[in-house]
Amino acid sequence: MESYATAQQVYAAGLLFARLAAIVMLIPGIGEGFIPARVRMSLAFVMALTLYPVIGPSVPGVPAAISGVAGAVIREVLIGLMIGGILRLFMSSLATAGEIVSIQTTLAFSQTANPMQAQPSTTLGTFLGLIGILLVMTTGLHHLFIGAIVKSYTLFPFTRPVMVGDAAQLAIETVGKSFALGLQLSAPVLVFSLIFNIAVGVVGRVMPQFQVFFVATPLMVLTGLSVFALSLGVIGVVWTDRYRDLLARFGS
Repeated sequence: MESYATAQQVYAAGLLFARLAAIVMLIPGIGEGFIPARVRMSLAFVMALTLYPVIGPSVPGVPAAISGVAGAVIREVLIGLMIGGILRLFMSSLATAGEIVSIQTTLAFSQTANPMQAQPSTTLGTFLGLIGILLVMTTGLHHLFIGAIVKSYTLFPFTRPVMVGDAAQLAIETVGKSFALGLQLSAPVLVFSLIFNIAVGVVGRVMPQFQVFFVATPLMVLTGLSVFALSLGVIGVVWTDRYRDLLARFGS
């Protein structure tokens, strides 16, 4: 290949592709399971060629031993999986919110195939997941991760060892904040459900012969979904802002 590219150029492009491919395979919006893997790999290859003039000169020389090359590639893959996995973990906030809303509206038994998680999920959880992907693509947040990728080579240069402890701490922190965010997003329905169940309990105590279940269940579904629909705009705005802040941690 010396007629087309030097060994150093091939090595640098390969390291760029290793990190980019791992990120693209997991990034929300682009790395979803319903997008063919060949399409994602092709996108990572094009991005590696595009970013090579910017990042390529900072790549160290080719190691003398093949073990050094393999170790560098594995290191780049681990960094890419860490960045993409953190962003993917944040998507669990929408699934958590959907699960809570489904439980409170007695719709948790309704399961549909979730293309983001590759497993069955509640209908509302799947719906919120699709809404999240739509917001990522329509608000231009999928462009911000390109800047975050370029900045990652400053945060995690080629000569720096992988910070496994910091990555694990960030993952735990992301999971905790994602669960808290999912609880906050479902708060309107959660508060309404609490008030509604207290009211139904009072009615049941006052009128024991009243068929509370047959009257309360349809009202709970109708009014709960109505509250959920009214709060959907706020859910989208809050989640988008939190996702943008998470991207800023990698690109700031």
